[in-house]
Amino acid sequence: MVVDETRAVPLAPARHPLRRLLADRWAVAGATIVLLFILVALIAPLLASIEGHDPYTYDTSALADSGRPLGFGGGLGGDHWFGVEPVTGRDLFAIVVYGARTSLLVGFSATILAVLIGVLAGLTAGYFGGWYDQVMSRIIDVLFGFPWLVFVIALGAIAPAGFPKQLLVILVIGLFGWPSIARVVRGQTLALKRRTFVVASAALGAGARHQLLRQYLPNLWSTIIVYATITVPGMIGAEAALSFLGVGVPPPTPAWGRSIGDAVSWVQTDAMFLVFPGAALFLVTFAFNLFGDGLRDALDPRTRR
Repeated sequence: MVVDETRAVPLAPARHPLRRLLADRWAVAGATIVLLFILVALIAPLLASIEGHDPYTYDTSALADSGRPLGFGGGLGGDHWFGVEPVTGRDLFAIVVYGARTSLLVGFSATILAVLIGVLAGLTAGYFGGWYDQVMSRIIDVLFGFPWLVFVIALGAIAPAGFPKQLLVILVIGLFGWPSIARVVRGQTLALKRRTFVVASAALGAGARHQLLRQYLPNLWSTIIVYATITVPGMIGAEAALSFLGVGVPPPTPAWGRSIGDAVSWVQTDAMFLVFPGAALFLVTFAFNLFGDGLRDALDPRTRR
């Protein structure tokens, strides 16, 4: 039997990361939930207008004299789909959908900042080595052990009154979030330095810029993308923790973490105030982790059969 060697042989499914990703039902479910939350954040004003409330208007008519929401389940009903916030009477549905904007904006922005700094630090440390690598490694070790939460609380107290707190949160979380990705990128860069094509490129006289941009970065993109994906939920959780402690995004800007923190004192009398912002925070972080794990399995050649 004669085999036509000129005929194209289709690639095995394992060579197509997109097929592997789409075959992972959990990863697809995670991506769907993430896209849904992004859509909610984008059309938050429209959703709030459909319900008929905004997250800033007080509605004392929905509250008892004690400040507790009237009716069943924290004031759930056709007028307030998720009920109202105790004491203020602000609409909880509007707070949750607008809070998605705050959480996703801080999460994505802080992740981008951390990834940019981490990739630059890790790539250059692994490539140049020597004293520069030693200094950068010590800086990373110091930042890993630095009590950044205490620093954020102190910084929030001394920050100028006109400085946007949301920008401050993004900068602080991003600037303290890069060491982990820097360490990963540095290790991958050290491994690439021993690869044949990198050694050949250096032997042919390629400069540092050419090697970093043409030899190293293209082979690090999958690692960077996967790590950025699984970093986003950590950044969202950090913003929620800061808002929970009262040093994050200032009121009356809607934030899931602050709503959860406010609900703690009411959980014994009205647990519904905790359910919706807590469920939103859980779902978006869980979805990002599912998608990140699936993306890692699809792009990591060591997981291929």
